[in-house]
Amino acid sequence: MKNEASPHANSAKDFFLARQPILNRNQRLVAYELLFRAASAGPAGVIDDVAATATVIEHATELGLENIIGGSFAFVNIDAAVLMSDFVQFLPREKVVLEILETVIATDDVVARIVELREAGYRFALDDVVAYSATVRKFLPYMDIIKIDIMEISQHDLTNLFSLLKSENKKMLAEKVENMDQFKFCFDLGFDYFQGYYFAKPIILKGRKISPSQLVVMRLMNLIIADADNTEIEKTIKHDASLGLNLLRLMNTPAFMTTQKIESLRQALAILGRRQLQRWLQILLYASAGKTDGLMSPLLMLATMRGKLLELMAQKMMPRNQSVADVAFTVGIMSLMDTLFSTPMDQILQQISVVDDVKLALLGRNGTFGEMLLLVEHIERAESNAINLTSELEHLHLGKDELYSMQVQAYEWSDNISQAAA
Repeated sequence: MKNEASPHANSAKDFFLARQPILNRNQRLVAYELLFRAASAGPAGVIDDVAATATVIEHATELGLENIIGGSFAFVNIDAAVLMSDFVQFLPREKVVLEILETVIATDDVVARIVELREAGYRFALDDVVAYSATVRKFLPYMDIIKIDIMEISQHDLTNLFSLLKSENKKMLAEKVENMDQFKFCFDLGFDYFQGYYFAKPIILKGRKISPSQLVVMRLMNLIIADADNTEIEKTIKHDASLGLNLLRLMNTPAFMTTQKIESLRQALAILGRRQLQRWLQILLYASAGKTDGLMSPLLMLATMRGKLLELMAQKMMPRNQSVADVAFTVGIMSLMDTLFSTPMDQILQQISVVDDVKLALLGRNGTFGEMLLLVEHIERAESNAINLTSELEHLHLGKDELYSMQVQAYEWSDNISQAAA
């Protein structure tokens, strides 16, 4: 008989949320794995992340999961207790992949429950596979996707395991892909999906040139900082027709929240003002790159999410100081420009004028803005334990509930931008 209530005891929002991107072979975003980390230790100091996930599922509507997922699919970890519960069906079957943890034992009851949920329309992935074990063999017929933890297996064993599992006609996902060498190896093997932050790691390429459109954007950013007049700014934008069109398209997205349709550059400059124009130019650096290189789509998503989240954090910390929020946004969105340009960050900052606080944050994660960026990076990767994250939040005078609310707003805003730029 299935459980009627949550088998776990966490209270709603007593967790940290990470949303890790999953990309296909074209390096396009197809899904996120939602990771929920308990915000406090349980009995005997044990931090139960599955309990946090159970709480989130049970409060799915209240917590706005549809805003976290956006237009993508979500992979959600579940253990046996959650699998056997009724509240697992709070998750929308058309939007989620239920990820069976490696700790789940393939009993007859568990297999029967998976069959029942599959018949109801749910899809399943088997998590952290590192060997072709008896448990894997028993679960395999009912899985849509097999996830292999490439950090826990040699390349030789990975090759053999991949061949064995791929022959079963399953979609294969390589997880914990952290650099381009690992990605290329898994891509050549034939993996269908890739999870990890390899796409956000800077690869320094000697002699790589910034595209003409990106040079125009960088020149515009410097003109704004130098307080050039609108005529000069408009003239510079018109030199690149695609830049002007893309700028107008982005400014008419729901993310801008204007009630007035912007139809000309002159109107855009009048309505936006310098501050808003500067942030749209920063976004456009990533969006224009995405037109020719699919690798940039997840980078655009991550950069805009960081920019918006840091802005919201700054607004909460210093509510009457918009200039501080603007600096925070700049730090977040520029934090991936070394990856965008395949150029060391110090060289980028020689070409784009920024204030000292931004330099401190981007070059060494120093100062208040650097601490905010470091917190966001830790949460993204779910790599820091909850006690450290709680301490970092307290240092910034932010609460867990406040952070969660800001994350949801940032995810929704970033998804709107990314869809408009697609």
